[in-house]
Amino acid sequence: MKSPSALASMALLSCLGLAPMATLAAESGFPSRPVTLVIPFPPGGATDVNGRIIGQRLARELGQPVVIENRAGAGTIIGASYVSKAAPDGYTLLVSSGTTFTVNPAIRANLPYDPVKSFEPIGIAGRIALILLANSEVPVQTVRQFVDYVKASPGKYSYASFGTGTTAHFAGETILHAAGLKMTHVPYKGSAPAMTDLMGGQVAFSVDTVGAAIPQLKSGKIKAIAVTTARRSSLLPEAPTLAESGYPDIDMDSWLILAAPGGLPADAKVRLEKALAATMADPDTRARLSAQGLDPAYSNAAVASALINRELPVMRAVAARANITAD
Repeated sequence: MKSPSALASMALLSCLGLAPMATLAAESGFPSRPVTLVIPFPPGGATDVNGRIIGQRLARELGQPVVIENRAGAGTIIGASYVSKAAPDGYTLLVSSGTTFTVNPAIRANLPYDPVKSFEPIGIAGRIALILLANSEVPVQTVRQFVDYVKASPGKYSYASFGTGTTAHFAGETILHAAGLKMTHVPYKGSAPAMTDLMGGQVAFSVDTVGAAIPQLKSGKIKAIAVTTARRSSLLPEAPTLAESGYPDIDMDSWLILAAPGGLPADAKVRLEKALAATMADPDTRARLSAQGLDPAYSNAAVASALINRELPVMRAVAARANITAD
């Protein structure tokens, strides 16, 4: 039984139009007010554009406005930390990539959030394969030719990625380890400059997203060697996988997860999960995401949680082996 002082405090909060956390969390009819969707990247980038597309349809499914809030910086840490500390009532959400959930924990010792305990995944809102690319002048067409070519001159060749500690960097180091290759990693500040130098021949190889590669493959200045996922990409089905080319343990991609702060009430989670499933099933939304180079592959909260838990030790192992750090 609550004490008189506790009851008085609850009554005061009620009079002020507020409510204790437990009351907010359990309120029926969720959501009854606008929802904030935090994107931990600057406006205009791929995650921002895709997040806004998802948010727009999500608002229709929830029956409330979804307000986009960009909180960029520190490799998604600023935005992720903000959401992790928000009230776990379903009104503050995060849409982010593996950078938040599995990469940062692998390369940073002191994060202001826990990748598992601080968040409640709602579902996977899209995936995109990474791909090994080559300049068109390099005499390599297949994975076997790539391996033989690089092995013939250990340490001679380099590969580009869109940044140190990115998923492309991790995928590149995974390929080198699996094939027993020695190459120099050349990190760029984004996909565009890396692609420019690959097309110009300043680097012979690169690892990038399929979405970034498709327009440039049409130019004929680069060529696809293989994707890093276990299955072929729906966006580039003609490109083989590294798995089918003799490296069955390689299965890496980039993905987006919608998440809430840890401690989200069950009713709010169910409502959000249903809304995300309906959003990702909407044909117009799927078409718009595909046009941005994202495979609109949806998976539920349980699959999203399992993905994070499965990938965390893998990324930590890659980082330790290749000495990848945030510095």
